[in-house]
Amino acid sequence: MTARHFRVEGIVQGVGFRPFVYRTASGLGLSGWVANVGGRVEGEVRGPGPAIEEFTVRLRADAPALARVRRVSLTPGERRPAGGDGFEVRRSAQPAARATTREVPPDAAICDACLSELRDPADRRHRYPFINCTDCGPRATIIEDLPYDRIRTTMRRFPLCADCAAEYADPADRRFHAEPVACPVCGPRLAWDGPHGGNAPRAEDGPDAEDRLRGEDGLYGEDALRAAERVIAAGGIVALKGLGGYQLVCDATDPRAVAEVRRRKRRPAKPLAVMVADVAAAARLARVGTAELRALTAPERPVVLLARRPGRGTPALAPEVHPGLPRAGLFLPTTGTHQLLLDDLALPLVVTSGNRSGEPIAVDDADARRALAGIADGFLSHDRPIRSRYDDSVVVFAGRTRVTVRRARGLAPAPLPSAARQPVAGLGAHLKHTVTLAADGRAHLGPHTGDLADLPTHAAFLAAYAHLRRLTGIEPRVLAHDLHPGYLSTQWAREQPLPCVAVQHHHAHVAACAAEHRVRGPFVGVAYDGLGLGDDGTLWGGEVLLADLAGYRRLGRFATAPLPGGEAAVRHPCRTALGHLLGAEPLGAPPPDPRLVRSFTGRLDPAEVAALSAMIARGVRCPRASSAGRLFDAAASLLGLTDRVTYEGEAAVLLEAAAGAERAAPLAWRVVRAGGLWVYDSTPTLSDLLRRRLDGEPVAAAAAAFHRTLAVVTAEIVTRAVADDAPRTVCLGGGCFVNRRLLTEVGRLLRAQGLTVFAGGQVPVGDGGISYGQAAVAAARTAGKG
Repeated sequence: MTARHFRVEGIVQGVGFRPFVYRTASGLGLSGWVANVGGRVEGEVRGPGPAIEEFTVRLRADAPALARVRRVSLTPGERRPAGGDGFEVRRSAQPAARATTREVPPDAAICDACLSELRDPADRRHRYPFINCTDCGPRATIIEDLPYDRIRTTMRRFPLCADCAAEYADPADRRFHAEPVACPVCGPRLAWDGPHGGNAPRAEDGPDAEDRLRGEDGLYGEDALRAAERVIAAGGIVALKGLGGYQLVCDATDPRAVAEVRRRKRRPAKPLAVMVADVAAAARLARVGTAELRALTAPERPVVLLARRPGRGTPALAPEVHPGLPRAGLFLPTTGTHQLLLDDLALPLVVTSGNRSGEPIAVDDADARRALAGIADGFLSHDRPIRSRYDDSVVVFAGRTRVTVRRARGLAPAPLPSAARQPVAGLGAHLKHTVTLAADGRAHLGPHTGDLADLPTHAAFLAAYAHLRRLTGIEPRVLAHDLHPGYLSTQWAREQPLPCVAVQHHHAHVAACAAEHRVRGPFVGVAYDGLGLGDDGTLWGGEVLLADLAGYRRLGRFATAPLPGGEAAVRHPCRTALGHLLGAEPLGAPPPDPRLVRSFTGRLDPAEVAALSAMIARGVRCPRASSAGRLFDAAASLLGLTDRVTYEGEAAVLLEAAAGAERAAPLAWRVVRAGGLWVYDSTPTLSDLLRRRLDGEPVAAAAAAFHRTLAVVTAEIVTRAVADDAPRTVCLGGGCFVNRRLLTEVGRLLRAQGLTVFAGGQVPVGDGGISYGQAAVAAARTAGKG
């Protein structure tokens, strides 16, 4: 007889790991116990040595699908324990000494088994919106603390009925120790607050439906769902309480409904996500490749940006969903409520964050009613509180390369690689804000907060930071923040009684990529984004760096150009274009031909052109920037695609869309040596772009040529740096690399030179990954310090 105490670390709570251990041990004839202890799983097995060896192998090899086993350790156990010879699941416990880190399971979308029960009239959970099991359901959004037990979640207010309690206690049941388990008798229920809809009750609603629908005490359960469906079918907007916050829902095929969502939400152009009932429905609307299919059907259920099928779909999406763009963001249902809506209405639905643009997503019921009262026609809520705010995750594929645009529900806060030993925190930047906690070789990138621009988003940041600390057990000893003194996260960090590490914005971008791919030595970092404060006090954004996780030095950059009016130029690409044409950094290239400049300014307001020209000439309110993102803005404006944007990156999105599948040779370009750096002189590029348009070249060809130029220029600067003994490993970062065409062409050209190229896969390439990069830099700089 052998006895072994085992400890399993990783994402092993909230994923059915204890039931799995119970079944595995019992099947091998082993006795002992298993329990959640702190943030891990521990237990003891007794029996023949070979059986224990097989048990140990299976802990990794056969772990539940949602589990992520990071470490299994064995120590001698008690040979003569108190109790019998069977195997049991014991009550959870806190460890004698709290572990450095604890890993929190993300939410998981409704699984196939629960979906089958949801649709089965004979099942007791038929049409129950909150159906779940050990393989699916809420996790991170309901957990208040670990160990993971119902009493430490927002489900604690729902005592189990006899039937659910029997399932919970039955080792053979799929809901054995499933903490959020519930049914119509004992679990949460839907509630409707709003009009009862313009259609008469349907026969299947029951004989007393008319009286119920006219009641004054609100509607609940199935009646609430039916009322919401009537509002959506009539072209209305419903605020739906989802897993991680409220969502705004309407008919995605109704142009008037979608336009009204945009008007009320103050989101005039940014694409809206669309939820579809199943893969077949997605395939009718868009092209779904192998990688995209895997992402669509994964437990995290992210929004996947897919190439749409023009004019196809039954019915087709309203053009207002993704105006002028060739891609649509589609995702599959995450909860039973979503699935029921889609099945009943037989329509694709716009499902977008429940907020006004720029504000945090609403999670509290009372706050949601205040914030969304002027947007939603009714509220479909429920009585299970949301503990943590999680928006939907978003991913896109460039070939087989996965790019994470937003890491949120289903993905966060699952651990990522980290070299951190002592606890550190990365506090993020300004746009697409997140926070990261790292310690003990793991980093936890928290949920997307939004743009950290005002008190509500700042409060959301502080709440997310505090809760992530509580769940992971990480108490930072060092705070990493952006160089920019005006960012709210920087200001807050400097007010805290902890050491701070200032991390340059673009170093954080490429460090995030390097840390994710475990690049420990020096590398060439290419960081292309909108704007970030450089270490020289100027605005950067088109940077090639020689870096490691601890530091960097600049190898190359884009030429600088003025931004007339500062922030106003970011909102008005025509200003940025004028800054490039009239005030670009003099690097030896001839200035643009005045005839070409007039071909652009001729369509602008003459008074505005005169005022901006004077500002540029005098250098008044014209900060200079070496920004790739702003160069995309300028090119989009020069091609007549837009002169005003309503969301970050809009001009670049339109430019990529305009290029389509067109292939083109590069525009004119120059890379020169200036100030010890390789500098891309964009003046010949923009002059050539204007010349081609004046000569009648199609916009698609010109846009494709611009993308090709930036890829060729990037490869040129990197290969020159490598020839000067820079490393042959390249890490790409920054929001410009969400652009599939740019990412693909840069990667192809660099790999053709024999270089190893990495881009963010699990970590957002844009500012949503900044906090992770900051934490990686802080960990490297403080390594070995007490």
